This record gives sequence, structure tokens and C-alpha cells, in this order.
Amino acid sequence: MVKGIKRMKNVPVLHEEPKKQRGVLLTDTAWSNAIKKARENGISASEYIERLLREDGK
Repeated sequence: MVKGIKRMKNVPVLHEEPKKQRGVLLTDTAWSNAIKKARENGISASEYIERLLREDGK
């Protein structure tokens, strides 16, 4: 098993800027779908939403 990149506070790993904690309200259905799609892609729900919104912003 290969280990991933070591995370360090306030040091970006996947993007050019560090993530900050935010608050978003979602329905149970939307959250369940985000978790399902994230697992299918082997990423966290946070990273799934990040990628979804970054792609939509292009």
C-alpha cells in the first residue's frame, strides 16, 4: 500500500490554496448523493463538492 501526501495545516495539497471550513446547508438527499458520488470516485464529500464547483466555474 502506497501512502498519500502528508497533510500539513494551511499547506495546500490538491489545490493552489488551502481549504477553510465553511458551512453549507444541504437536504439529506443531496448529502447522500454527494457521499455516494464521492465514494465512487475514491474521494471525500468535501473534495467531490470542491471539484464539482471548480469545474462548473470554468
